[in-house]
Parts: sequence; structure tokens; C-alpha cells
Amino acid sequence: MGEQRNVLKEAVVRREGESVWAEIVERAKSSPFYEAVLREGITSDIAGALGRMHDVVVEAAKPALISREIIKVMHVQDALVRFPKAKVAYAYKVGEGAEYFLTGEKYETTDVKADTEIKAGVAYSKKFYEDASWSVLERQTAEIGRAMGELETKTVYDYLIAQAGTTDTGDGNGKLEWTEIVQIWNDVKKVNWNPTAMALHPDNYADLWLDEKFIHQFYWGSQADLNRGILGHSPLGMKIAVSSKCTSDTVIINDVDISSVLLVRRDITTEPYEDPQRDLYGVVASERIGLGVLRSTAIGKLTSA
Repeated sequence: MGEQRNVLKEAVVRREGESVWAEIVERAKSSPFYEAVLREGITSDIAGALGRMHDVVVEAAKPALISREIIKVMHVQDALVRFPKAKVAYAYKVGEGAEYFLTGEKYETTDVKADTEIKAGVAYSKKFYEDASWSVLERQTAEIGRAMGELETKTVYDYLIAQAGTTDTGDGNGKLEWTEIVQIWNDVKKVNWNPTAMALHPDNYADLWLDEKFIHQFYWGSQADLNRGILGHSPLGMKIAVSSKCTSDTVIINDVDISSVLLVRRDITTEPYEDPQRDLYGVVASERIGLGVLRSTAIGKLTSA
């Protein structure tokens, strides 16, 4: 078998160069956290230990990253990205022959900055690592990924709520019904957008499964991933994403390719953490993202009455 791929090394070298990766490896050599990984025989060297713990974080984050199902994701190199936004063109009748003339398209621009950093980490004393087993290290490290994924999801969901330009309210009976989803879907369709994703709280999800209209219209699509709370496309054309980071009084639907964007300038990356004065050592994960809205009316918000 060939050498296992070190995703962390590839990312750091691509973004910051070989010298930065070498510095990270040197820092990890004196960390009891990575020493414990080597002692357990999980990898044979420090570089491998860095890569292995990074993989644990990323894999644990994936189930919680519902955010990346409900907004367009773009991996970028620059801190600011300028998006041209085409204005809607109009046709006019001219002359006695009732000919049609299409106006030339005019463009506005929207600047989106990747200026939000999300961080999470774990750190313990040297004494802790002397006794820690691999199962403990892996579990605590995985918790970083879960926390990162949940915070990104909440950040994106809250942003879409704030930016929604098409809104409606339910009937106020305390339960989400499929007819209410059709209602907000129709609102967005009437302004000429096509909702492709919906985000909702597990309580709302449970409500829908008690609604025969939802059950009868739904079928599992090729993009279903029940372990992550991602359901296949309904006949309305929307992927359904379920997360506890959504609120039970608000459902968001979105034309993902049109309305908004999540810039990822630095995807989830891990590095050693140390504070010798406090006898704390561990690992910290971070990412750098940005959010921008391009078509607010392509985001629909349904709230409880």
C-alpha cells in the first residue's frame, strides 16, 4: 500500500508554502498532544500525526455542515471577491409593426469579503496526555469538528434569515404544514426564482412527517443522506436539510445558485496549540469564510404567525 495522503500538509503548502508547514511540524514535535498520538502507534511520525488529527476534525465536521447544502459555496484565494449582478432586462413594443426590442443588460457589482473566522480547540495538561488513550484523544478532537460545523451552519442560517427578501407567515396553529411550505415556495416562484434548498428545525421536520400531504408527495432522491439530515429532492425541486441550529419558528428556502454565496478562503485547518505558562497543550481548528447576498428575493422566509 502507498503512503496515506496528508490533506493538511497539502492545504498548508498550497496556501502558505513549505516553510510554514515545516514550522508547524517543529511546533508539534514538542507537543504532548501529538506525542501521545505517536505513543499510541496511530502514525509513525509527527507529520503523520498532524495529518491524522486533522482528518478526525474534518470528518467530524461534515455531518454538521448543513450550511453547505443551503447556500452556494465558493473556494477562493482572495479576501474580497467582486460579483457582477445582471439587472433584469425588459422587452418593449416599438413601431406600428409591434416589433420587440430587448434592452441591453446593465450590471451592478456586489463585493463579498471573506472576513469571518471560526475557531475551536481543545487543550489539556501534560499529565492528562500521559494517561490519555487514543479513544479519548480521538473523541475530544472530533468534538472540535462538530462544534466548527454547527457554528458555520448557524452563521449561514442566521444570515439567510436576515437577508431574506421574500417572506410569509404560517397559519399560527403551532405546527408546520406542507401547504405552508408550498405557500412560501410559490411566493419565491412568483418573483421568478427557483428554490432548490430548504432548511428547517427537527421539530418542523417531525411535523411534516405527520402531514399526509408531505408524505404522499415526497420521494427519496439521489442526494439523500439520512445520517446528515439531508433528504432527497421533493417534486417542488428542493433539497430538504434538517439541523438543530435552525429555529423552530422559521423555515428558509433558497435558490442556491442565484441568491447568495459562502466564500471559503481557508477551509477547516488544524494546528498545534500550546500555552506552557498554563501547562496547556492541544490542537486548534479554524476556518475563514465570508457571506454575501446577490438576490435577496430568491431567499424565502416562512415564520410562525
